[in-house]
Amino acid sequence: MDTFSKAITTVLFMKYLIAIIFIMTNMNTETIFDFAPSSDLENWRVVDDVVMGGRSSGSFELTSEGHGRFAGEISLKNNGGFSSVRYNFSETAVSPTDHILLRIKGDGKKYQFRLKHDRRQRHSYVYEFKTSGEWETIEIPLNEMYPVFHGRKLNISDFDHNAIEELGLLIGNGREESFELLIVEIELVEEG
Repeated sequence: MDTFSKAITTVLFMKYLIAIIFIMTNMNTETIFDFAPSSDLENWRVVDDVVMGGRSSGSFELTSEGHGRFAGEISLKNNGGFSSVRYNFSETAVSPTDHILLRIKGDGKKYQFRLKHDRRQRHSYVYEFKTSGEWETIEIPLNEMYPVFHGRKLNISDFDHNAIEELGLLIGNGREESFELLIVEIELVEEG
């Protein structure tokens, strides 16, 4: 079996195993986005520090295996230092006790998962995580996401809303670096 076939088999096995675990624990899951070779990325958009004069450059595309690939270069020139990708979708009901599951493969770097309960809201709610360099599932409790605006933590409560309309990923570790994050699936897990 070649490397490509082994990778596909591993990903399918991971999805199957996680599905069985959720069925056994009686949790309800809702897929927010499942990446596949035919996925439509129309509602995904890259937002880099160039909006503030910076020089970072990120991209978002589908790989030949059907994974979302967020990659690029972070530059600190002109007070820059971040790249992000955002996804807008129809309002989805949540409870603050729910979780988001990210099935990803990172590059060993730290990222932020971000979401908004209302896409017109200026601030986002943030959860930081470090990738291992291997395929992994990151579990994000919504009620542990804290509010941030322009990189500053706000003095308001952590996530306590009943809906979400936008999610995203951001890298901005205060140094110049290249990055690559592969995404298989994003799911909402409703606590039962």
